Amino acid sequence: MLLGEHAVVYNRPCLVTAVDQRMRATVEILKTSEFQLEAPDVSVSKYKKPLSELGKGEMPKGAQFVEVAIKNISEKYPLKTGLKVTTASEFSSLFGFGSSSASTVCTIKAVSEILNLKLSDEEIFDLSFKTVLDIQGKGSGFDVGAGVYGGTLYFVTGGKVIEPLNISSLPLLVGYSGVKADTVTLINKVKESFTGKEKRLEEIYDEITALVEDAKLAVIAQNWPGLGVLMNANMELLRELGVSIPKLDDMINISLSAGAYGAKLSGAGGGDCMIALAPKDKEILVKAGIAQAGGQVINIKTNAEGVRVEK
Repeated sequence: MLLGEHAVVYNRPCLVTAVDQRMRATVEILKTSEFQLEAPDVSVSKYKKPLSELGKGEMPKGAQFVEVAIKNISEKYPLKTGLKVTTASEFSSLFGFGSSSASTVCTIKAVSEILNLKLSDEEIFDLSFKTVLDIQGKGSGFDVGAGVYGGTLYFVTGGKVIEPLNISSLPLLVGYSGVKADTVTLINKVKESFTGKEKRLEEIYDEITALVEDAKLAVIAQNWPGLGVLMNANMELLRELGVSIPKLDDMINISLSAGAYGAKLSGAGGGDCMIALAPKDKEILVKAGIAQAGGQVINIKTNAEGVRVEK
């Protein structure tokens, strides 16, 4: 997430970029009428369930998104055969990089391919976003959009607008705070903390929207100093929402002191990751600063390709 978190849950735009750490789903057709899952990254092994029981009863946390994704496909395209899904991730699910959405998107894409459903990107998005909402109850779908379409996107809640921004690069550094955060908990916390101050909350979301619109133009123009200023302004509003923590603030402040154009938390807040936009000649200093503040620098490339079939 580049700019627009929290506001994007409420019918507003955001800017998001796909990163190059990939989630893989391998799907096999079974002779039995059951769903099987192997997901070693989230400690799920030998998990199986009859197709008729999909989405019912107890589901391990690591199995939820894949199982409900299969259930949603089966409701639209009744399954005539069982399926085994094996997932593998190049990144930790701790990082708040949208791993749940990534596993959902690539499972649906893989099932579409193996069963020859010929689902369009839009249909994959809709089924994936429905899966996320079925499980979380809340969300904007921006991480689903990044997973499906890839690149850098201007995105409005629920995929009402998904506009790719045609850029070649984005000089972004990512630092992980070491603190795992829960998106839905933070969305609810913001809403509760602004009880009786709803007018100010709407004003903050309107101000974030204006920053996103300006940032879209800055990204297209590759005006990185200008984008940095907008990121810093967005961060101030996120602090007013109460979703930053001292560790993130330290990582952000030291990045700016080391010469970053801009720095802010990325995602729901409460922990997870921060991002810094830095000139090439300041990258080493900014990375050292993030580490000095106790953060872990995550090496990623931005503007990455979306879901694809790999032979």
